[in-house]
Amino acid sequence: MNVVLVIAGVLLVAAAIITTYRLLDGPSTLDRLVAMDSILAVSMCGLALWSVYSLDTTIVPAIVALSLVSFIGSVSVARFRVRDE
Repeated sequence: MNVVLVIAGVLLVAAAIITTYRLLDGPSTLDRLVAMDSILAVSMCGLALWSVYSLDTTIVPAIVALSLVSFIGSVSVARFRVRDE
């Protein structure tokens, strides 16, 4: 079980590094928005992975709150970024 958790952690770190590159080098603001959403998703997965590793379920409300904030932020930025015709 620990081997699977370590492999998942390494893959999450790799995903965070690649997504951070896209966040810093994104050609448009929408690319940066998608990268920020991806970083938030990776961080939520990291928190879930830590919850599984430590057998502590008190982190779950934080994951839910982070997902709601991420969704509301994405919808807000997308709403004001789209052109009205």
